[in-house]
Amino acid sequence: MSEEPRLTTRRTTHRRVPRLVVVALPLALAGLLSLLISGNALRPFERITVIESRMASKSDYFKDPEVKRLLLKHGIRVDIRRLGSRGIATRSLKGLDVVFPSGQPAAKLILDRPDDTGQSVRPFVSPLVLGSFRDYAETLVKAGVATPQRSTSGEPTLYYDLDMAKFMTLLDGVDDEGNPRDGEGSEADTWNGIGFKTVTGGNRSNSGSVLVRTSNVCESNSAGTYLSLLAFVANNAKTPGSSHPNEPRRAKEEVDRIAAKIKPLVSLQGMWADEQADSYFSALGESIASIAVIYEHQYLAHQIAHHEKHDEQDTNRVLLYPRPYALTEPQLISLSPRGDRLVELIREDEELRRRALELGFRIRFSGESGASEELDKYLQDHGIQQPVPNPDQTKALEPDLDILQDIINYVGECPPPNPDGSE
Repeated sequence: MSEEPRLTTRRTTHRRVPRLVVVALPLALAGLLSLLISGNALRPFERITVIESRMASKSDYFKDPEVKRLLLKHGIRVDIRRLGSRGIATRSLKGLDVVFPSGQPAAKLILDRPDDTGQSVRPFVSPLVLGSFRDYAETLVKAGVATPQRSTSGEPTLYYDLDMAKFMTLLDGVDDEGNPRDGEGSEADTWNGIGFKTVTGGNRSNSGSVLVRTSNVCESNSAGTYLSLLAFVANNAKTPGSSHPNEPRRAKEEVDRIAAKIKPLVSLQGMWADEQADSYFSALGESIASIAVIYEHQYLAHQIAHHEKHDEQDTNRVLLYPRPYALTEPQLISLSPRGDRLVELIREDEELRRRALELGFRIRFSGESGASEELDKYLQDHGIQQPVPNPDQTKALEPDLDILQDIINYVGECPPPNPDGSE
């Protein structure tokens, strides 16, 4: 009798996958996707060069995610330590690959030092402006010191031209001759006194003085540039010290007189160590300061982002363009071979230059004095009103560096430089 075949089954042992591995797999896939998007999937083991830097307000450019991505394509990552331009110029540069002061006075201080500087580039320019809010700008129009620019879109204008000579007579703490007042101030120099309550239809009131909030003049290029603008206007549209080029004593007397005249315009309004843009663009910006010293590119970048998010302009925040005007020229300065490589990229890479335009900068590669026609076209294409150049093209010329230093030190009572010391 034959046996029936026995059916046998093979016992299989299932090994449990550790939970850590299961969790890690999606993260690994996400990382791979990130590499694919950034263009680095084919070179995950390529060495990334870290650039040690110290930058002022123009660090906004290098903090932009798209700029970071473009630099990573070239194997570069920029490690940023934020500091005001004059702070950069007056402190130790040891261990740094590049510095990026926001204006020429600080850049010259750095280039004149014995530190081993290499290549440098001035990739774009940005006018100094005063950020404000519509009701305050319209109050200045009512007071006869500001003029609205024409809007081509039919919406309320975003830009106003500001007569600095007239505006300075409103600033608290000085009389019509620019001398400090002794006491309580003047009702005419309060916002309500020049018509704010009338402009708002009685719905809002501000009995505070007309003030401009600046960064600390001892550290900030924007504050130093604003200071030189005040000095130029206070000296009857002449650069302080220039009237007596061959008479040092008389030139020094002129500079001291102008410094004493404008100090109340700044020191009585409070100097803050930080840049003003973050406060100005915050939800509480209007309650922090009715007018703040900022750069044009910061405002334009805000408007571009606001339009992309809300499909409309931010018509409450407006710009006051000083007349005469002041233009800032940030300069990227190399301190090492690694820094040279970054300077070369910023100078030559078309994508990085294009991104600067998209962030509101006036790139130097087109248009006289960096007044880029491409920027106007970009704003128009993105639904943003373009600022109109004022027909009065008077530029507030900065004084010689040593004279500007004297004025800054007088107004800010600044500590001595510490170029070889620690932070």
